[in-house]
Amino acid sequence: MNNTKQPRVVLLHGVGLDHSMWQPLQQLLGRESVALDLPGHGAQPVLREKQNLASLAADVLSRIPVTEPVHLVGFSLGALIAQHIARFAPDRVRTLVAVNSVCRRTRSESAAVEQRLATAGTDFAEGVDRAIERWYPPAETRVPGEVIEATRRVLLANDLESYLHAYAVFARGDREIAGELAAIGQPTLAITGELDPGSTPQMSHRLGEVVPNCQVRIVPGARHMLPVENAAALAAELNRFFSDNEGKSS
Repeated sequence: MNNTKQPRVVLLHGVGLDHSMWQPLQQLLGRESVALDLPGHGAQPVLREKQNLASLAADVLSRIPVTEPVHLVGFSLGALIAQHIARFAPDRVRTLVAVNSVCRRTRSESAAVEQRLATAGTDFAEGVDRAIERWYPPAETRVPGEVIEATRRVLLANDLESYLHAYAVFARGDREIAGELAAIGQPTLAITGELDPGSTPQMSHRLGEVVPNCQVRIVPGARHMLPVENAAALAAELNRFFSDNEGKSS
């Protein structure tokens, strides 16, 4: 039987970024996709109240197309939001992909991200510089300088209060969703970079151990900004994963 149109791909970026981070990947996917700005980011209204994972997820869910379940892809904070949507609005999600996602941080991992949150609140520009250095180490990265500077501009353009509210959810949201992960029923892919120091391969394996139908992929040589650093590798994994799961239900 002739299949209907492929489900749309919905892309959720990370904290401090915006929908533009997905442009390299979208050009390689070969299927319809939409990249949404998270609450308090990009063209979305600023955040003036404390948030949690549930409130951010509700906002995003209200803007996801409702015609059919989507392939939901989240990066970093977007991955936590995507997990929450998959768990609590399962009819809206065909498959779930967690890209460079944190999961059940250890005490030391939590302390490190809380320190970054504190730094952002006292010296935002310094926090941006440190993020750029983590994501694109000068002696190692092959990402073009103009791409790195574009990332820096997006980060520096953030409304500080919005950023802090969102970063607090990134720092603590893994605890909010941890007890619900085993109830996620959609086919799931957890993928991260081999060298990501914050959303580590171990965290993707933690997701793989607790989410029932979860595959794990580790991209050699990649760090945190996998969708920018190696969009081709990520696109290949996504296209394979989507096609495999569409085939199973056709």
